[in-house]
Amino acid sequence: MSSPLLAHAAGPDSQTASGHADILVKSDHSWNGVAYQHYPATPPQLTVLRLTIPPHTALPWHIHPVPNAGYVLAGQLTIQDRATGKEQTFHTGEAFTESVNDPHRGVSGNEQTVLILTYSGTKGTPTSVPLKGEKTEY
Repeated sequence: MSSPLLAHAAGPDSQTASGHADILVKSDHSWNGVAYQHYPATPPQLTVLRLTIPPHTALPWHIHPVPNAGYVLAGQLTIQDRATGKEQTFHTGEAFTESVNDPHRGVSGNEQTVLILTYSGTKGTPTSVPLKGEKTEY
């Protein structure tokens, strides 16, 4: 028996169908090749941020204590690994996986950069930790 409320929410002319999904990024390691480790045994807490970075800006050096992924909504982001000097640039419409516990920073290009960042953490765990003497990332 169909619920009148559910039928009304979907609309009288609605059909049931599957959506189309494009996998933007799926990985067991970060952009710089470092493999992700196991998850903690505590309940997960997901955090999704929209981060806006002005043009020609280097974020402070920092680490992420939890796995995370990003998507470039606008502009570009160059991620720099502090220990190796390795860097990679991601442009509008590209997704990336970030490193865990590896000092790095993001650098914007000639335009404002807008990112969507998703963190898989646990309650009480920060999403970003600045290196000693550095400002916070956001």
